[in-house]
Amino acid sequence: MKEKSALITDFYELTMMHGYYLEQHDSKAVFDMFYRNNPFQGGYTIFTGIEELIDKLEGLRFSDSDIEYLRSLSIFDEGFLEYLRDYRFHGDVYAFDEGTPAFPGEPLIRVESDLMDAQLVETLLLNTVNFETLIATKASRMVLATKGHGSIMEFGLRRAQGENGAHSASRASFIGGTKSTSNTYAGKKFGIPVSGTMAHSWIMSYHSEEEAFRKFVEIYPDNGILLIDTYDTLGSGIEAAIKIGLEQKAKGKRIGVRIDSGDLSYLTKEIRSRLDNAGLEDATICVSNDLTEEIIRSLVSDGAPIDSWGIGTHLVTGGNQASLNGVYKLSAKEENGVMIPCLKVSNSYEKTTNPGIKQVYRFFDENGGALADLITLADEEIESGKNITFYHPFSTADFFIMKKGRYSTFKPMLTKKMENGKRISPAPELKEIQRSSAEKLAAFDKSYKRQINPHIYKVSLSEKLRNLKTELLVKTRTKESEVKNS
Repeated sequence: MKEKSALITDFYELTMMHGYYLEQHDSKAVFDMFYRNNPFQGGYTIFTGIEELIDKLEGLRFSDSDIEYLRSLSIFDEGFLEYLRDYRFHGDVYAFDEGTPAFPGEPLIRVESDLMDAQLVETLLLNTVNFETLIATKASRMVLATKGHGSIMEFGLRRAQGENGAHSASRASFIGGTKSTSNTYAGKKFGIPVSGTMAHSWIMSYHSEEEAFRKFVEIYPDNGILLIDTYDTLGSGIEAAIKIGLEQKAKGKRIGVRIDSGDLSYLTKEIRSRLDNAGLEDATICVSNDLTEEIIRSLVSDGAPIDSWGIGTHLVTGGNQASLNGVYKLSAKEENGVMIPCLKVSNSYEKTTNPGIKQVYRFFDENGGALADLITLADEEIESGKNITFYHPFSTADFFIMKKGRYSTFKPMLTKKMENGKRISPAPELKEIQRSSAEKLAAFDKSYKRQINPHIYKVSLSEKLRNLKTELLVKTRTKESEVKNS
């Protein structure tokens, strides 16, 4: 277990903890992590980061130097600092499985602990899960955009948001469906296949493209991907590649070519024709150059003969969306030994939270297709084989009935990952998470996965949760009115 500095948190988490400590106000509490809107104007996210988070929570510590730094601020009580010296995360954590498709409003993580413990981990939790979920979702969208025409290589290390951001992005991208990474350290740390060929500087360092290509395949006969757009893609570049390709073919080897500039649709078609006419039908074509899912979709629609895609900037940074708007809210607290549901009320209806300790159920048809999700209270029992009413999360007048013949099965989505601050089971292999994620996404109709104007997947409230939310809203508004009129 690797220790993680507990100072990786917003300062107000520590000031609140200090206040709880001084006031001896440290009752049991439950917090939910959820997000409000799908990124990229899409129809889903790929929930990612929970396994990394569990590792971090297990190793969370205040080192001696951390304590000394906090002491130097002259803000914190000495008794509180000594409490922090022995701090260990001791909560229970429930969450969706890593790589699971998820939707707005659903509690994806539930933390059950005491106020001080659960408060401290808010920032670390959101920092880990928001970013990785964003990037895994971006990767998934790009993979879907290829429509099975070629695999995606993640090339984002040099454009990522710092070193740690690069490693997290490589991991999340792989869960989202990429096949390899250029990030050598991520290859070692996470077991992701690594890939890479040459830069223009390799070719420029030799007297000719032919010499540069020949030297490269001599060293790497089984990885002969040749960059052909250093000088003249359809001139000297492809001509030298064909010559080397025929030499390699005579040795029982094959080559590939990569293009990093220009009109990728026109160039790949011309190159494919030139390779095929030369007898190099098995030569592959790889493209790169600031690719987005929109560009990929356009190239695929145009019939561009592309075998692999090298994608960096727009994948590992989130492209046109900088972050996922995941939040962490108190949903229940202990009063006189009883857990009481909490509700955050807002003038914006979408920011009013769902109260209580909750569970999420996903309903499937007889073919395994996902139908809808239902947020319930954790102690509710869903009876199979009965009609179930699904209430709109914001409008109490809107609902639909899931007929008993419409669904075949349902499953709880939140499962216990940590107990008393300890991981319950070993983390699954990353390749298994990737495989499972793709399988789970395949359970959703293609209308939810459209790049443009996707269908909205239904996430609803159970009748019991809807009634509780309405009751608490009425009580809160009544108190507000009494205060105003007093």
